[in-house]
Amino acid sequence: MAINDKNTITQNFPVLGMTCASCASNAESIVQHQEGVLSASVNFATGNLTVEYLLNITDAVKLQKAVQSVGYDLLVEDETKQQETIEAIHEKKFKQLKTRTIWAIIMSLPVVILGMFFMNMPYANLIMWAFSTPVVLWLGRGFFSGAWKQAKHGSANMDTLVALSTGIAYLFSVFNILFSDFWEARGLEAHVYFEAAAVIVAFILLGKLLEEKAKGNTSSAIKKLMGLQAKTVVVLQSGGTEKQIAIENVKVGDVILVKPGEKIAVDGMVTSGTSYVDESMLSGEPVPVLKKENEKVFAGTINQKGSFQFKAVKIGKETMLAQIIKMVQDAQGSKAPVQKLVDKIAGIFVPTVIGIATLTFILWFLLGGDNGVVQGLLAAVTVLVIACPCALGLATPTAIMVGVGKGAENGILIKDAESLEFAKKINAIVLDKTGTITEGRPQVTDMQWLDNDDTAKDILLSIEKQSEHPLAEAVVKHFVGVSNKAISNFYSITGKGVKANYNNETYFVGNKKLLAENNISIPKPLLQQAEEWSKLSKTVIWFSNSHQALCAVAISDKIKESSVQAIKEMQNMGIDLYMLTGDNEATAKAIAEQTGIKYYEAEVLPQHKADFVKELQKQGKTVAMVGDGINDSAALAIADVSIAMGKGSDIAMDVARMTIVSSDLCKVPQAIKLSKQTVATIKQNLFWAFIYNLIGIPIAAGVLYPVNGFLLNPMIAGAAMAMSSVSVVSNSLRLKWKR
Repeated sequence: MAINDKNTITQNFPVLGMTCASCASNAESIVQHQEGVLSASVNFATGNLTVEYLLNITDAVKLQKAVQSVGYDLLVEDETKQQETIEAIHEKKFKQLKTRTIWAIIMSLPVVILGMFFMNMPYANLIMWAFSTPVVLWLGRGFFSGAWKQAKHGSANMDTLVALSTGIAYLFSVFNILFSDFWEARGLEAHVYFEAAAVIVAFILLGKLLEEKAKGNTSSAIKKLMGLQAKTVVVLQSGGTEKQIAIENVKVGDVILVKPGEKIAVDGMVTSGTSYVDESMLSGEPVPVLKKENEKVFAGTINQKGSFQFKAVKIGKETMLAQIIKMVQDAQGSKAPVQKLVDKIAGIFVPTVIGIATLTFILWFLLGGDNGVVQGLLAAVTVLVIACPCALGLATPTAIMVGVGKGAENGILIKDAESLEFAKKINAIVLDKTGTITEGRPQVTDMQWLDNDDTAKDILLSIEKQSEHPLAEAVVKHFVGVSNKAISNFYSITGKGVKANYNNETYFVGNKKLLAENNISIPKPLLQQAEEWSKLSKTVIWFSNSHQALCAVAISDKIKESSVQAIKEMQNMGIDLYMLTGDNEATAKAIAEQTGIKYYEAEVLPQHKADFVKELQKQGKTVAMVGDGINDSAALAIADVSIAMGKGSDIAMDVARMTIVSSDLCKVPQAIKLSKQTVATIKQNLFWAFIYNLIGIPIAAGVLYPVNGFLLNPMIAGAAMAMSSVSVVSNSLRLKWKR
């Protein structure tokens, strides 16, 4: 749920009672026409309504009543309980559907056997009537009640097709038993078609059962993410006593104890102890991460062998895991651009099919000769049965659900279906340098001492500990296990460095200019080494006493281990890469040469990054921007596909449509490959859904009858219709196993 400045609210509600894509279209239409609703979208595959409305005009209860008026329902309870409730409803629905399907198959079998092989047996018609009646009128009653609700509002859906086809076949057969003389007087035999009516219901119920099971598998990513959430935690109370409480009762500031093998319940900061934590479920990276004092830990990650205490910083919906779950749910429920066209087709599909079935009957009646009425009815029934809007409605959303879920499992968070569909078109990528290609934090890479004097090392560390400069922090982190010295008269010289006293001697830490101003000599070995480092675009700082330099330190922002491989991979995909950085020309050139990037610009301001993206777009390129900082947010906002690094700023992640949790650049080509695979799957699904109907409906109408005398059996049509939806969902599930 999100409330913005315009007094509008955006919410997701599960829609209950939908049976096909036309249902989604009907539910969406009724909500869109409610006063105060700004936008509404119903996703058939996820069963969710996403609606934005004005708080002062309408509310959830009014929307629920509107949806109920067209035969469906909205689940409007609190979002925290929604998932559990919807799962319980689906579980109950699945069990009922399974029971109805089993009984429908059991009771249809005698009807099929009699209808196929023992038609002339005494009382065969009456026995078939007895067995098919509970199948059609009781086990298939949901189709008739659904069709009636739709009819009351002047709309139609798949229930309408099934109810019309099975109802016509059943009533026609009952008429032929009770009034067989009507046909015999005209020299015709009074056939019954109970087996067609019963088997159609059985097959469609079986198809729905398989479809529900497959659709459950497409949302497995969400279930896995939700399974990461801990249910209870051990909180340390005053006096050091331990108390186990439910996750809902954790408050910000609580100190939580994590034992070996336990899940971390909320986001926080380690206060004592050390351990390795498996963060693969969030980042997709398999190597556990060392956590020590003042390190961040995240909900859903798993502690390894050590134990530690941490302070709760973010709880409930604020945790990174909760936000990831919400992001994945929203993305799976969003519509790809291609889906909008499919929705329009699905909206007019059922009325069109009813029109074709009516036309089929009229043509058979006029042109079919003595058997025109019977064969016309059968052909109309077959048309109604074989036409399936479900395959069409499931084609895009199921592929999107699996694609988004697979991305989440691999540490690639995709905010919407549009980004997933669009990423395959990327042919230019703009890369930020710091934090994207490089680690984003300065590190000491080399250190050369005039003499290997431990006391001098202690003095350097003690001075740098008092400095606030980022480069000083890099030096402090470099030293491990070095003792402190009591320094005095610490003084910072802006733009040059610092100086301090120890044992009546003055020491300096800073740039070459600082040493020159104080007439401090630099021994030749140190000077030569410093010049070599400068050629590699490393920053050199000097440590000296009042006479001569004692040490040269090289500091640089290291290139991530995976960056070179990722850049090579993207170039092999035919993508043009551009590096933009606010750093100086020498550093930019060195990084570009080391990574193999041909195009780069140095000393670039944030607005210039956005202008650069616009310029590439004017050249007709589909541009992705990859960045991690606030200075990248403007360029991220206007790029065709925006990708943020997960270890960067919150603003960058808010603006971007994709987030790489681990900040590993190798995930970018993976995201592009995932997009290509997902779009290919959508196209395959739509192809089969359209082709199935384009070929199936004319054959069902009897177009082949004048050529070779072939008429499609309604039972076969029922089986084919059931399998079309299952095949589309199964094809989407194949995405899970693609590399």
